[in-house]
Amino acid sequence: MNINDFSRLLTKFLGDYLPSQRNLSANTIKAYRDTFMLLLRFCRDERGIDLDQLTVAQFDVDLIATFLSYLEAERHCSVATRNQRLAAIHAFFRFLRVEEPQYMLQAERILAIPLKRHERPEVNYLSPDDLGAILAQPDLSTTEGRRDAVMLSLLYDSGARVQELIDLSVRDVRLETPAQIRLTGKGYKVRSVPLMKQTARLLKQYLQEQASKDRGDLKEPVFSNRKGERLSRSGIRYILRKYVDRARTTCPTLRPDISPHMLRHTKAMHLLQAGNPLVVIRNILGHTDVKTTEIYARADMEMKRRALATVENAAPASELPSWQKNPDLLEWLRNL
Repeated sequence: MNINDFSRLLTKFLGDYLPSQRNLSANTIKAYRDTFMLLLRFCRDERGIDLDQLTVAQFDVDLIATFLSYLEAERHCSVATRNQRLAAIHAFFRFLRVEEPQYMLQAERILAIPLKRHERPEVNYLSPDDLGAILAQPDLSTTEGRRDAVMLSLLYDSGARVQELIDLSVRDVRLETPAQIRLTGKGYKVRSVPLMKQTARLLKQYLQEQASKDRGDLKEPVFSNRKGERLSRSGIRYILRKYVDRARTTCPTLRPDISPHMLRHTKAMHLLQAGNPLVVIRNILGHTDVKTTEIYARADMEMKRRALATVENAAPASELPSWQKNPDLLEWLRNL
């Protein structure tokens, strides 16, 4: 094996295996890349390893475990982030186990490093009133305001991920009844999501306005910036934050840390509270496994539990009859 086998194998993992064989999205591959950038910097700065001479054999359990501890202690990463970094490392060594069988034992040892248990974060979502306060903020008398109103309405109504909304093109929109949009999600999986009549009406007016400006190309992005380019993730976050800040002037209870992904959570919770089964919600959100969607069921159950706790003091104070005072029942239990 060449002295720089790690560079060759990591290049093949990120550049060929993940996009071609795993069919992962560009953003997911970037997250994997970032993990290995951190790992390489750790090897160089903390372990004094010459990266030009780095080999796969140097990545033993001790190095990986020390790297994970470094993430938590020095970089103050959460347990969830630590687990995400470890998952990326696990993916590389699963690839290595097949690609270079001589490293199988080493790979198995690293794959045995467990993820840390941690409490799942609470699912944050908006009430209908809070959502309405935000959606009412864009100025519909301006082109930019109309774009933002449609974008935020569609972000909620479709339950789309931010990147899915960024990638949405005119050709992905169907306005004939039943109105729907086609979203390309993780792993380039395509799904169709129905739209409410109000959202479809706003989207139709917006696209007609765009077409009148000689922007009727079906490959054009549905939402673009002033340069005609697709909006960025940071751009959409900025737009949402702007309207949240405005809404908080009249709705001070509105939380300031609302993110685009929270609108996705909000749609899921509203669908669940309306009585829709988890399988339907999974299909709308584009989850691969219904277990991912179950976080909303748990959040809804926790909300109901808290609501019951607030009225438990109103329960009858009188003591219910005790089964121990029933001699017939006691006799029956003894003879069972």
